Amino acid sequence: MTQEQDFSDVKFLTVQEVASLMRVSKMTVYRMVHAGELPAVRFGRSYRVPANAVESCLRAAVVDGTATHEAPGSAHTG
Repeated sequence: MTQEQDFSDVKFLTVQEVASLMRVSKMTVYRMVHAGELPAVRFGRSYRVPANAVESCLRAAVVDGTATHEAPGSAHTG
């Protein structure tokens, strides 16, 4: 059985709009879509990405600057 979804309030973005918003190439957006990292809807040969999915992806990608970083190859002694 398929689950009905309400798309009446969804704002869709083109791949170009997503790429501009995220400051990446269109190919990066296509890779994210094909890898399942960014949900999209396909219309013919075009993809549209829900704006809220882009926001969620960006929130999930935020790097926490409080983590300690060690030089590669250094041993942590504690």
